[in-house]
Amino acid sequence: MAKTNKTITQWLRWPVHLRITIIVMFIILVSGELISLVEPKEFPTTFDGIWWALVTVSTVGFGDYVPQTYFGRTLAMVMILAGASFVTAYFASISAAAIRKQHRYLEGLVSFSGQNHVVLIGWNEKANEMIESLKCVKPYKQIVLIDESLKESPLIENVHFIRGNPANDHTLQKANISKADAAIITADQHKNEQEADMHSILVLLSLKGMNPQLYCVIELLTEQQANNASRAGADEVIKTYKLASHFIMSSYLAKNGLSHFFSELNPASGNLFQILPVSESIIGKSFRDASHILLDQECILIGIKRGEQTKVNPPLSYKINAEDSLIVFTH
Repeated sequence: MAKTNKTITQWLRWPVHLRITIIVMFIILVSGELISLVEPKEFPTTFDGIWWALVTVSTVGFGDYVPQTYFGRTLAMVMILAGASFVTAYFASISAAAIRKQHRYLEGLVSFSGQNHVVLIGWNEKANEMIESLKCVKPYKQIVLIDESLKESPLIENVHFIRGNPANDHTLQKANISKADAAIITADQHKNEQEADMHSILVLLSLKGMNPQLYCVIELLTEQQANNASRAGADEVIKTYKLASHFIMSSYLAKNGLSHFFSELNPASGNLFQILPVSESIIGKSFRDASHILLDQECILIGIKRGEQTKVNPPLSYKINAEDSLIVFTH
């Protein structure tokens, strides 16, 4: 008795559509075998009987095979009454499963199974702009958006939405964070500046804890958490309060539509910053000579990165070493 209950329990754990499929196939196979035994002249092979059972149960009814005896017709009536109901239930369950899957996807409940993707934390106008830029630069790059405030997916191509707390391990597992290429943490617009930065640090710790090799970019709104972000393993710390203030002040001092220039810094417009290693032809050259060499390659040399120090527009006589990196503006 206990073994029977265990078997029934295991059977009931199977998906409904799978159970109905097995029942329908059983009815078709058994009915096809029986009709070929009852009326061997009309159904010379078992395959002919199975074909007739399938066509009849599915309500297609080609009419190429028809039972001739009372016993055969009785068998057909039993099969139709039993099989048609299960077939209807089968298609209904398939439709319901598809609708549930779609709703789960819209609600951000479906896990992401891809890899080499970018995980974007937080939905706001900055995130939307980044998605549009990435679509232009790398149109086939998959993006996983994690946000707790969104009720439904924004339905953007190549963007898989997951609703949940990005500091929660379960949420990050659904984003397949161990196979991700990079993560970008934007500041939570629903919190004040200090709370948003502390939450971003917590998310960064969760990301690095699950994937220490993950390249992480974090946005900070205050200076207080800058050191903590570096200690937590941030590969790049973006201080938006400084960037915004510098752009605003530059626009004020220029007083000649400098904001239009800033809009062209968007990678989606074809212009982007890059950090390149120093080639052998540039080692030992001055900043002036290196600028001329790179200009022939359609790259504008902006600065030099030497270790932790970055020099933007250094003196023209500044010598470039082999361990330096070149900051260029290119397209």
